[in-house]
Amino acid sequence: TLPRAGATSPDPATAAPEEAEPPLALLSAPVQLPVVSVVRDAESQLLPDVGAIVTCKVCSINSRFAKVHILYIGSTPLKSAFRGTIRREDIRATEKDKVEVYKSFRPGDIVLAKVISLGDMQSNYLLSTAENELGVVVAHSEAGAQMVPISWCEMQCPRTHAKELRKVARVQPEFLQT
Repeated sequence: TLPRAGATSPDPATAAPEEAEPPLALLSAPVQLPVVSVVRDAESQLLPDVGAIVTCKVCSINSRFAKVHILYIGSTPLKSAFRGTIRREDIRATEKDKVEVYKSFRPGDIVLAKVISLGDMQSNYLLSTAENELGVVVAHSEAGAQMVPISWCEMQCPRTHAKELRKVARVQPEFLQT
């Protein structure tokens, strides 16, 4: 039936609700909220630290220093190489004034070195080979053969028997991989 003209609507406080309100228990039920999580890469990039032993490859040399790419920290390979510098005075512990970079390293040599100063995005890590255990561990001769160390300052090509000067690392037995 339709309400008559002039009739008033019932008082909302006393009128029966058209839709029943949900019981209070439903309102306090746990609500499923979206879950946000942060997942870190399990193999996050390591950074060289002062005192760390690193394996690097010589990229270029001049009379004052050798530029290298740091490839490993300890035995852990890096996802991307860091730049490093081995200054002439950091090549040997003794007779630092007599050191000649080209008689110690050549481009392509694999070198064990110690981090002595941290770098940043603009500069390189400073490295040192001024210990007996540090220096060239792998070098190739002009003939392309892997050279063999014959003293602390020389390596020899097994094909041509030519000798080349290097700052040779005395590799400890525990670091040798067979």
